[in-house]
Amino acid sequence: MSDVQTGSLPLRTAQNMIVENDDFADTLVARRPPSRGEVMAEICRQLEPFQTDDGAAITGATVISKDLSIDSLAVMDMVMDLEDQFDVSIPMNVVAEIHTVDELADTILSLSARR
Repeated sequence: MSDVQTGSLPLRTAQNMIVENDDFADTLVARRPPSRGEVMAEICRQLEPFQTDDGAAITGATVISKDLSIDSLAVMDMVMDLEDQFDVSIPMNVVAEIHTVDELADTILSLSARR
């Protein structure tokens, strides 16, 4: 008998075990920080539905709460989506200080660089 037996079930050795994980390996692999272009593109994509009727493009200088038809709840939802996507956590007091698209992108990039 080549397998070690305990009761009626053979013991599994490391050679014949299949290890399943919940993407733990992904957290061990160092992710590269996103580029400014990637962050800006995602912010603009998420803000696109809130553009006003005047057709002004969303740029870095766009003041999120003033130049777009977006309420504070939608801003918080967007920030949470961005946090998930870029694997960062923006403190509430910092979110309150963000006014423009550039400031939001700078915050995400700064927090991404710290990982």
